[in-house]
Amino acid sequence: MREKGVAPARLPITPRSLETNTFPLSAAQQRLWFLDRLLPGNPAYNVSAAIRLSASVEVARLQEALDQVVQRHEVLRTTFARHEGEAVQVVADEGRLPIQVIDLRGHPEAEREAEAQRIAQVQARQPFDLTKGPLARFTLLRVAETEQMVVTTVHHIICDAWSLGVFIQEVAAHYTALLSGGVLNLPPLPIQFADFAVWQRETLAGQTLNDQLAYWKEKLAAPWPTLRLPTIRSRPASPTLGGAVVKMLLPEELAARVRAFSQSHGVTVFMTLLAAFYSLLHRYTGQEDLIIGTTIGNRERKEIEGLIGFFVNTLALRTDLSGDPSFETLLRRVQQTALDAYAHQEVPFEKLVEALQPTRD
Repeated sequence: MREKGVAPARLPITPRSLETNTFPLSAAQQRLWFLDRLLPGNPAYNVSAAIRLSASVEVARLQEALDQVVQRHEVLRTTFARHEGEAVQVVADEGRLPIQVIDLRGHPEAEREAEAQRIAQVQARQPFDLTKGPLARFTLLRVAETEQMVVTTVHHIICDAWSLGVFIQEVAAHYTALLSGGVLNLPPLPIQFADFAVWQRETLAGQTLNDQLAYWKEKLAAPWPTLRLPTIRSRPASPTLGGAVVKMLLPEELAARVRAFSQSHGVTVFMTLLAAFYSLLHRYTGQEDLIIGTTIGNRERKEIEGLIGFFVNTLALRTDLSGDPSFETLLRRVQQTALDAYAHQEVPFEKLVEALQPTRD
């Protein structure tokens, strides 16, 4: 049995051959490609961000900054196609994300904010065609002379939340340098996202994949629990993609106490809140075997920290709540569960599902 909390040996990611511009999809990309073919035109996997700027914007300089980022990151010049029966990513030598400028200053001042929000939502929900580029949109909304809103929307197949931060930071850095008459010289990227996809395909195959799956097969051995929340409505027969977000602001005093508690017990705030969530689910359901899904950046390797791409992975965290444990005891169980999962986070969730073949519900 593999020692818990210890990651399997990892091979380095190296640049691939430049003789072709066609590469395999990563495991996560393969899933999104399949879903896009199944439900074409579905905007559920658009990743969006809106940024307010309290200054005037030189569009020509902003476009130049954007062009430099697109040239730096191949994934922003990538589309998807079928080649010999398999989905592939195709990297173009050149590409551009033209800035769409929408001037709202002609609207009554009291209506501009609502119109800006409406346009941002329309941009976020507009679908992409994965076979045609670009797979990102960049819109500048002029709300007033010194008030702008920049709306960025990228398809998840080439981006995740971490990547969006990299994208925005690099565009801003290039734009600032250009305004001062200079040029931003960032260090060359050691690899591109296509290199990661090729590495993942070659590494996670055969015995290597079996070795890495060993932990997950043991941790997630059947039978699998189905959450039995006492809801007033039954589960739908098929996914609806409906959902909502409820935001809640914790009082600063409570947040400080949570941070202090976590530090005194040698765990992260995430682990403390996760243990509290397990406790809540146990209170509602009475179940002692619970699995909670969470996403993780999956960027342990230094060479991919600054890349734009779809790296995020899903971890299935299974914790035992039997024996009426105290919160401290449960916290230790949750900590070990999380640490073990982090040590094996490079196994794509898609490969895990493929190996376990769970009943879909």
